Amino acid sequence: MIDPTARVHASADLESDVSVGPGSSVWNRAVLRNGARVGAECVIGRDVFIDEGVRLGDRVKVQNGALVYHGVTVGNGVFIGPGAILTNDRYPRAVTATGELAGQSDWTVSPIELADGCSIGAGAIVVAGTRVGRFATVGAGAIVTRDVPDFALVAGNPAHRFGWVCACGARLTDETGANASADPSPDASLGCPRCGRGYAYNPQAVSLDERTDPHRGAPE
Repeated sequence: MIDPTARVHASADLESDVSVGPGSSVWNRAVLRNGARVGAECVIGRDVFIDEGVRLGDRVKVQNGALVYHGVTVGNGVFIGPGAILTNDRYPRAVTATGELAGQSDWTVSPIELADGCSIGAGAIVVAGTRVGRFATVGAGAIVTRDVPDFALVAGNPAHRFGWVCACGARLTDETGANASADPSPDASLGCPRCGRGYAYNPQAVSLDERTDPHRGAPE
């Protein structure tokens, strides 16, 4: 079902049983396969491919040329950069062991989850079977081969953690004002120089817990 307030470009290709929520936009030559679900206030850019059964939450931005394959679930407020690729098969083959063309029953989908608020940089590849955590940021061109913790900043091939980011997207700093390290001490206080949110490192979860008290040096 296409909501009456959604905008779908005439050149976009929407197959049957596609849902586009209120206030969403689907731009030039985008392809949405059977059963794709797009939430409210989303932006689907030019030449984007959304595969069968993919589900996007609300206020998701999928930039030009991104490829989102079957088995991907996208939370609310997620950014998928231009040319990013989200795969679904960890052991891809064009043919079976006997040389026949592989069909749908010859492989197993390894799902990807993009949690609320995370960002996938331009040209990044997220390998099947991984989860990108809440408000995490994957750098441009990164190759994600394993789960990314909430609020983590990762880059490289394979992607590795080298810092932490705020819910607003800015890189977090420690109490000295330097960029927070990938593995801060358990009692470290991290903060956002942009919005003033404060965080504590949780080594058991390898993640951050938001603090209620303001971070030292927070903007007034």
